[in-house]
Amino acid sequence: MKKKIMLVDGMALLFRGFFATSYRGYFMYTSKGVPTNGVYQFCRYLLDAIRTFEPTNVVCCWDVSSKTFRTEMYDQYKANRQDPPEELVPQFDLVKEVVDSFDIPNIELNNYEADDCIGSLARKYEADHDIYILTGDLDMLQLVNDNISVIIMRKGIGNYETFTKENFYEKRGIHPEQYIDFKGLTGDSADNYPGVKGIGEKTALRLLNDYETVERLMENIEDLTPALKRNLANDEKMYKLSRELAAIKCDLPFECILEDSTWAIDRMKVSDMFKALEFKNIEQLLEE
Repeated sequence: MKKKIMLVDGMALLFRGFFATSYRGYFMYTSKGVPTNGVYQFCRYLLDAIRTFEPTNVVCCWDVSSKTFRTEMYDQYKANRQDPPEELVPQFDLVKEVVDSFDIPNIELNNYEADDCIGSLARKYEADHDIYILTGDLDMLQLVNDNISVIIMRKGIGNYETFTKENFYEKRGIHPEQYIDFKGLTGDSADNYPGVKGIGEKTALRLLNDYETVERLMENIEDLTPALKRNLANDEKMYKLSRELAAIKCDLPFECILEDSTWAIDRMKVSDMFKALEFKNIEQLLEE
């Protein structure tokens, strides 16, 4: 039977939830002083997405640490990011306990990012099932194909932009299989790798529409302007590195039994967890 599998980028939801509630200095604490605002908002995001897209199965994937094979390749990868706020740190483990209470598998693998776990699960199950990736990370767009959709969370709860094979070109101006070349050319300021000097999004889109791939672009480099030829020649190594940093690994060696991810909430179990965290309006949280 064909299933509808939602793969959740856990850190994307947790960070978004934390900063959505803390930017005005608002924090929730238990009577023992444990901060919970990120976890609370994570639950709101997760439950709303499940109600909206009605998956049959849900899996949550996590980053393990800031050090991965990508930082070994390029030591400046994400080096521009600040340490997480001290109020968020205790919530990293706490949120996984909450996910456990939903009977949703928590997946993580040392030396890799959540993106790689999601990509590996998506490729594993796409032949027989429909895959929906819930994230705020546009890098996931490279995974879009006939059976894989990417749901990008926009500001606020219930505000989603869904990318499919059918609407991708209209939304992005390129095809999903060109997205890694695009990132190789433009780089990514958020992840702190530069791409090719002088090539921004508009130029990258034009080049990929004209030549389809960077390989074909390089074969026809003499057709380009002197500035583009110079920049591509000078930054060819950085293009290749940037492309490799952007590419999501889809062949990681871990197991996730699909039957273990069936969405069937045990309301009593979840309610007990919410009570332990001293969440208010528990029934409303479960129903909203």
